Amino acid sequence: MKNIAIVTGGDSSEYVVSVKSGANVLQAIDPKLFTPWMVFIRNGEWNVLNGETVIANVNRSDFSFVWNEEKIRLEYAYIMIHGTPGEDGNLQGYFEMLGIPYSSCGVQSSALTFNKNFCNKYLQSYGIPLARSLRLVPDEKWNPSEVIGELGLPLFVKPSAGGSSFGVTKVKKEAELAVAVAKAFDESPEVLIEQFIDGKEFTCGVVKIGAKKIVLPVTEVIPKNEFFDYEAKYTPGMAEEITPARISASLTSKVQSLSSEIYDLCSCKGIVRVDYILKDQTFYFLEINTVPGMTATSFIPQQIKAAGLNLTDLLTEIIENNVER
Repeated sequence: MKNIAIVTGGDSSEYVVSVKSGANVLQAIDPKLFTPWMVFIRNGEWNVLNGETVIANVNRSDFSFVWNEEKIRLEYAYIMIHGTPGEDGNLQGYFEMLGIPYSSCGVQSSALTFNKNFCNKYLQSYGIPLARSLRLVPDEKWNPSEVIGELGLPLFVKPSAGGSSFGVTKVKKEAELAVAVAKAFDESPEVLIEQFIDGKEFTCGVVKIGAKKIVLPVTEVIPKNEFFDYEAKYTPGMAEEITPARISASLTSKVQSLSSEIYDLCSCKGIVRVDYILKDQTFYFLEINTVPGMTATSFIPQQIKAAGLNLTDLLTEIIENNVER
């Protein structure tokens, strides 16, 4: 059987969620078809884990390790690192150089979608609706009153490269803006200041396996906090998530079609999730998650279940699309 690596961890604030997502994927891999191994990457160390115990170090020259005096070469990578280096193209480049197939979007697609500013500008050129925004880089001079004059209040300040709502602030007063920008810079070398769109939040998963594309049911998100922040995402009871969403058939078709279009425009691969705000019958693009959360309560597993699909079967299809048993 092929040795499959579920790669988790990473160097961003999202590594805790990544570990939980990886554990759920590990449990869902069919052991009759594949031999799964958990690979944890953090702070320059690459280790193979059994539960929380390190059983081996990964040889990065060929993505292998030694177990019971036997060299085991990992032949496929299911990437479950949210944030860097698993969602920004770095890990994808490593696997490309070694010729090892992997689950997620390619190098170019990952790099583009990970940077919110680049992705927004790219999708805007294709007419995708989205909020107006400004980009800041370190040591750039900017004026809070000018920013507010252009984008209004309230507004959102977020890391341009990051996810899981770390470093995101909803700013209601001019005095709060500088602190929010500093907080976002702690998570990313670039910051995005974005117009606030008052509407409901929705998210839709898409998966492409070879010539087969599946657009999953839409989820409606109702956070108990002011917006869908980290606490609302990962604290039980802090958000209501309704799948399928309580919207009309025409709106459902509209957002599913838009998600499929964005998937293709960004040359995505594997399972991807696209987030939106709905206002006045228009879905405004928020962000695309190329390594979406896969914990037991995450959106994608919810949507897979609502579609009448089985996570194990879907993972098997994704892996077998790249690997011959």
